[in-house]
Amino acid sequence: MRARIDSILEKLVLLILVLMLASVVWQVFSRFILKNPSTITDEVSSFSLIWVGLLGAAYAAGKNLHLAIDLIPEDLVKKRQNLFNGIVFISVAVFAFTVMIIGGFRLVQLSFQFGQTSATLEIPLGFIYMVVPISGILICYYSIDTLLNLRKLNKV
Repeated sequence: MRARIDSILEKLVLLILVLMLASVVWQVFSRFILKNPSTITDEVSSFSLIWVGLLGAAYAAGKNLHLAIDLIPEDLVKKRQNLFNGIVFISVAVFAFTVMIIGGFRLVQLSFQFGQTSATLEIPLGFIYMVVPISGILICYYSIDTLLNLRKLNKV
């Protein structure tokens, strides 16, 4: 299942990145060549950047490419590698759950409740913010799945 989610997420991030690139290229073309700047490209590229950033973070978490800062001496970590990996993946899952899933759903709910829309496209901002809990769910899934796979490898 993880490989399927990776594949879908990879294609989705690539599609959004292409949309963002096309939007920026069209903005430059319409502004400097046509002398009539497009009004929607700013929002399209901004919203695409939000989605590609958060979904890309989830994809990176699934590939274990996320940023890590070594605070504990390497010799100590090597002795208890699985313990420290467990702490890292549990911490990531707790953060993603509390901040991204719970906080993200609250953000989406409030955006719809107050009827917030984007200025130009008039899209409800709740749809734009929906990527926060989606990414949180994906990061939680990846963290828990990696943690369970680490435990399975240790039992063998």
